[in-house]
Amino acid sequence: MKLTRILAATSIFAAALALPLLLRQSATHAASPAPAAAAPSAAPTPATPAGTCKTYGEKGKCCSPDVTMHLTKEAVYAACGESDVTFLGEAGSKETCKYHFKVEGVNAEDSFVQVYAPVVKQVLDKPTDPFLSYKKVGKVWMTDKSKSPKAAAMAASSTGLYLPGRGYFVSVAASIKVCTKNEAITLSKSMK
Repeated sequence: MKLTRILAATSIFAAALALPLLLRQSATHAASPAPAAAAPSAAPTPATPAGTCKTYGEKGKCCSPDVTMHLTKEAVYAACGESDVTFLGEAGSKETCKYHFKVEGVNAEDSFVQVYAPVVKQVLDKPTDPFLSYKKVGKVWMTDKSKSPKAAAMAASSTGLYLPGRGYFVSVAASIKVCTKNEAITLSKSMK
């Protein structure tokens, strides 16, 4: 049973990191962690109320405060050098929030910072991914290298961050076009 939960959590984490790559590929075809040093803290309090946001896309919805409390768009602004001028909007779902930004010469679907914060019974101390290796950066695990040629494109186009909590974990996929690797390290300090 424990192995099944670990495999399920790993699959969910890998899917969250792979989603941006898959979305970019489908758009292209259509057009032409060691254990945590300190005990993880309990879930923080939600930051802003839902419904008062700039949405992205036709079916865009405001992100849930239950997700944005783990990483706010203001934290992304500060760490990644973005602003209200480059912010295109957010697209939210139950456990995910995707902040889209305008980057010169890049499709808006490929320029984002995505936060995934599900509530889970069993939280892994570090991510276990068959396609990517991770290194510890402060309290957060960060993608380091791809373990396979197929994952190399995903590792080169985005940075993954993983923070375990009590009853939840936070996974962030940041496009290199929005947040460089060094900026992602700064961004990791804002994760709750």
